[in-house]
Amino acid sequence: MKVTELVVVSTFRSVTDAQIAKGILDEIEIESTIRLDNAGGMYPALDSADLLVRADDAERARKALGRRNRR
Repeated sequence: MKVTELVVVSTFRSVTDAQIAKGILDEIEIESTIRLDNAGGMYPALDSADLLVRADDAERARKALGRRNRR
């Protein structure tokens, strides 16, 4: 089984923002996942979320997310 390296392409202030970005990547068929750690909801102030993709897709994902921010 091949191990795939995941890299953070962006960090968001909320899970909702990360989900929107994940939707953009889904549309262009880049698989992604959201990683967050707010201690199971005990510390909502720590509610930032990382968006991760395969290392091979990172450049394309950053470009896609960058285009969204320029609109």
